[in-house]
Amino acid sequence: MTTIKMDVPHPLQDQVDGDYYTKLAIQPAVYAERNHLSYLQGNVIKYVTRYKDKDGVHDLYKAIHSIKILIAMEEADNEWKRWEHEILCY
Repeated sequence: MTTIKMDVPHPLQDQVDGDYYTKLAIQPAVYAERNHLSYLQGNVIKYVTRYKDKDGVHDLYKAIHSIKILIAMEEADNEWKRWEHEILCY
């Protein structure tokens, strides 16, 4: 069973299942927030930062997937919005 320590002074000092973020000088979530990154950009940072300590190549594939979505959104912004609307409004 996973537990969350409630007596930790700051949430960034605690991590559920592992230490691949807490051992970093700057955690991906903090970097993403301070640099006003989108969800997908933050995911890329997260997956590339942790891949050696968590899911290996699988995390790199997750990063690539996020990058592919970003590319699709940049290359065809109007088409993407139309597709997104169709998916969300079905």
